[in-house]
Amino acid sequence: MSTAQPPTPAAGPEQPLDLAGIGIGPFNLSLAALAQGIPCLRTAFYEQRPAFHWHPGLLIDGAKVQVPFLADLVTLANPTSPWTFLNYLKAHERLFPFYNAERFHIERAEYDAYCRWVSRHLPGLHFGHQIDAVRWNHDHLLFELDFTELDATGEARHMGRSYARALVLGVGTEPHVPAPLCPLVDTPGVPVIHSADYLEHREALLATGHVTVVGSGQSGAEVFLDLLRNRPPGAEGLHWLTRTPAFAPMEYSKLGLEHFTPDYARYFHALPECVRDQLVPRQWQLYKGIAHDTMTDIHDELYRRTRHGGWPDTVLTPGVTVRTAGRTAAARLELHLEHAQQGARSRHITEAVVLATGYRERRIDTIIAALDPYIRRDSRERPRIDEHHRIVLDPIVKGPIYVQNAQRHAHGVGAPDLGLAAWRSAVILNSLTTEPVYPLPPRTAFTTFGLQPTHPGSAAGHLPEQRDSFRSSDTRAILG
Repeated sequence: MSTAQPPTPAAGPEQPLDLAGIGIGPFNLSLAALAQGIPCLRTAFYEQRPAFHWHPGLLIDGAKVQVPFLADLVTLANPTSPWTFLNYLKAHERLFPFYNAERFHIERAEYDAYCRWVSRHLPGLHFGHQIDAVRWNHDHLLFELDFTELDATGEARHMGRSYARALVLGVGTEPHVPAPLCPLVDTPGVPVIHSADYLEHREALLATGHVTVVGSGQSGAEVFLDLLRNRPPGAEGLHWLTRTPAFAPMEYSKLGLEHFTPDYARYFHALPECVRDQLVPRQWQLYKGIAHDTMTDIHDELYRRTRHGGWPDTVLTPGVTVRTAGRTAAARLELHLEHAQQGARSRHITEAVVLATGYRERRIDTIIAALDPYIRRDSRERPRIDEHHRIVLDPIVKGPIYVQNAQRHAHGVGAPDLGLAAWRSAVILNSLTTEPVYPLPPRTAFTTFGLQPTHPGSAAGHLPEQRDSFRSSDTRAILG
């Protein structure tokens, strides 16, 4: 496999791309890897960053991916692909050590290295390319993509335009900062960071007298554990605050994990919008809880620090909301807290804050602003997404726009989960082609979700799966 990236393709209206991807994170990288195995399918994927990186600020030593290694870019759709994690290990002569390690869950740093290996060898990926505008060309019945090619410093080097029959948006998520803390984050020099940037500030945080971690998900737990392990016993100077009523474990029972299957995604998509909107917040432990191993490691470390008498200088308090925040005269930070169950309020003084407050889907509207008049929306003004992960558009636009990790409101808690990456990529590719190129199992869960099954092959129906494929009179043979 060659490591040389091809030049930006000439994709004029006479020879357009079959599929153009915007953003190269794990999900679009999965799609690109599976698309590479389809003869005659012409694709290109564009990314503004100079190279692939997956949450670099959270690649803490020992931190693990919360899905098994089989949830790589391709295996659950095509285990014979050259882009599997096991083939990555083989290419690096590490297959037998991995076998003897008996690891089902790999470290984040290794998952990042695997994805970077794929991104360096897979053709059709164009890093350092900023998408400036996307339009629908009514004359050619194609999407127009204006892009700027950037040099190593991020300066514009070349401008170009590509045409494509279909688009896929994989622009990922962005760090979320709660409104009360936004003024602190926006003030230069104030030590308030999001956990997404943790490693960049780690040494400074370790040298700070008192640090407060806000947020009880996996990222907050990993940051708290790393700080705890690396600060002196008896002088830890750590607070861990969370809005949730408890430091709760991730739901990781075998039947609970069936919420991250295609069966559940189909069931969820078929529910009324109002029901879907009520469900997602109630299922927070499916995706916002803490891994059991991490919780155990935290308790073990806290217990170890009591062996010589006394308790560690740490405070772990759930059920707390940060109402407001500001700076004190001593250049410290003051958080105004409220405990919901007690109905009590207090002030909390600290020297630095790490916000493990999660991520939000990036708005896709800004990327495809010119197409906004054609997008059909739900009652909360979110783009409507069909069962094949396509934005529902005005029929005047003949090409499909697919989305990745921007459809939790339509497909449920599994939308951002790495375990569904290969399956979703296969669904997208199957909807583009005349015949399914990746046969998918009709049933994937023991649980039957609902009294009216929504998956093919269910006990109640064995109905053939509907395929609502994109079709155009001028489409190439691969697209029918």
